[in-house]
Amino acid sequence: MTRQKLFIIFFLFPFAIYGSNDSLWTNIHNIAIKAEGKVSVSARLIEDSSYFNYYGDEMCAMQSVFKFPIALAVLNRIDKNEFSLQHKIHFTLHDLKNYTESTQRDSFYTGNINITFDKLIRYMVSQSDNISCDALIHQIGKPKDIAKFINKNGVEDIEIKYDEVTMGRKWKNQYKNVCSPNAMTLILEKFYTGKLLSKNNTDYLYQVMLETTTGKNRIIKLLPKGTKVAHKTGTSNSKDGMTAAVNDCGIIELPNGKHLAVAIFISDTKASMETAESVIAEIAQTLYASFAN
Repeated sequence: MTRQKLFIIFFLFPFAIYGSNDSLWTNIHNIAIKAEGKVSVSARLIEDSSYFNYYGDEMCAMQSVFKFPIALAVLNRIDKNEFSLQHKIHFTLHDLKNYTESTQRDSFYTGNINITFDKLIRYMVSQSDNISCDALIHQIGKPKDIAKFINKNGVEDIEIKYDEVTMGRKWKNQYKNVCSPNAMTLILEKFYTGKLLSKNNTDYLYQVMLETTTGKNRIIKLLPKGTKVAHKTGTSNSKDGMTAAVNDCGIIELPNGKHLAVAIFISDTKASMETAESVIAEIAQTLYASFAN
């Protein structure tokens, strides 16, 4: 079904689709067209059944957004006492050599260093480090095991086949690590309500996500100063003038004390990074204004 036909369906039957007014969908649509690509959005108010989506069931390349479910899977294994946050992984020079991108490479020096799960999770989530990501994946199994963990907890529409180093080898590989925005907000909801992890590890990961340093021009940018946003970004490289993924997802604390799970994924955009990020910021601002009332 084409997007034009879907627009007619969403516009004529907004309450059946997402239980909100048609003006919100239209406002999001008017922002989204500036991205010159596919924009997919999902939002759900965690404390009640309020819900909105704009092509929220479309499968999108996650890029580093997949580090959030990886953290969930790792912490689940910690809950099972298979590891602890103080468990250490040993890194050698061989472990580091295949990574062209790593925000925390200097922290690993030239290898021959032991780093705790705690630091690796913080590097992976807050700073989106690729070396930490793959080390944690391989400590608990294979990439597909992350998706299996999420699936077993009642969330479909997520698929993870590659770690970071493999995903970066071929352009097409990133399209094998995919998730729909609707699935991502459901994961966020289950996470925040304590259905995936113990309370201690839920609180721990939520704080780590609050400390995220990436995506300052995305969800958080246009929200009122001081708004708490626990989030995880994802960004691809560009090829032939197209960027495969500019993403952000997370939990926004509203003025009334409730929490809004949001996933905004932009796929295959021909717009500049500045424009794509501004689209995410404007959509987040629009959702915030709608759900904060």
